[in-house]
Amino acid sequence: MRPKVLLLGRVEHATESWNSLSPLAELVEPRARNRTDFIDECRKGTLDDVLVIYRTFESVDMTGRLDEELVTALPASVKFICHNGAGYDQIDVHACSNRGVKVSNTPDAVNDSTADTAMFLILGALRRLNVPMTTLREGNWRGHPPPPLGHDPQGKTLGILGLGGIGRNLKSKAEAFGMRIIYHNRKELSEPLAGGAEYATFESLLARSDIISINIPLNADTRHMLSTREFEQMKHGVVLVNTARGAVIDEGALVEALDSGKVSSVGLDVYEAEPDIHPGLKANPNVMLLPHMGTWSVETQTAMEEKTIANVRSALEKGSLRDVVPEQACCEIQLARGKRSETGYVVPLTCC
Repeated sequence: MRPKVLLLGRVEHATESWNSLSPLAELVEPRARNRTDFIDECRKGTLDDVLVIYRTFESVDMTGRLDEELVTALPASVKFICHNGAGYDQIDVHACSNRGVKVSNTPDAVNDSTADTAMFLILGALRRLNVPMTTLREGNWRGHPPPPLGHDPQGKTLGILGLGGIGRNLKSKAEAFGMRIIYHNRKELSEPLAGGAEYATFESLLARSDIISINIPLNADTRHMLSTREFEQMKHGVVLVNTARGAVIDEGALVEALDSGKVSSVGLDVYEAEPDIHPGLKANPNVMLLPHMGTWSVETQTAMEEKTIANVRSALEKGSLRDVVPEQACCEIQLARGKRSETGYVVPLTCC
């Protein structure tokens, strides 16, 4: 019997590539349209023989998070989850590892588009363009009184929190505008990767940056990484941009920092409880808001789908994934070095 590939969500652009998987596996979709029914469908055996799951960010509306409860309910045949997206905080990777399920995402495919969005928000927030854009649509030209003057990017220090693929792409774009780049990662990068950007401690980045761009994943260590204490360490009038995940910022603390003037302006594409947005952010004219559109382009959406399908194909043909998420990739390295856990397969995620 051929294995099955379960589609959670939709393939909208790379349909030819998706259909090309048909000779390798049976492509199936769930009947369920909510979490309770999906779990019930799994437990009744309807989805038995599914080897690979292709899931989209939007599929969370149907299944909810792939947490321990959902991962436990999946058919025993499931060995691979291919997530269409760079961020995968909707998936409990630890629960997947405990079940021997490998997870992939789509690194690199999103770099250009997300960095473009970050640069747009940096320029818009720095120049304070949100206010005149609003007054113009209201028929009030620049407003009365006119909005406060913005600032040019040239000569400003951009602190990039997370100099990964997106962060390095943003670095190149920001340098073209004459900005000086400092960055903070968990570990300092080699010079070829850093490309001349100066490494700074977390506290130093907060204190020295004119603009801070957030480009880190959301996990237990980064949730509310920027809150009241961190805002107090920043320059007065700092500009903040987030195209990563909303919950990296404590939104309540951010609203207070905006109201006090500590943070002068903000550009956001992501939110703590999206699609809900903190009312204090919506009410503040110095906040530029986008509805999570960092990868909202035909080219990037197509590239993400193609990359996810390539991981599905690799799972079917080779029994392995091309883009294993970092936590599991790290553990694979530790396993290769002989550091097995007591259970044999699983290495705790703290191995990283």
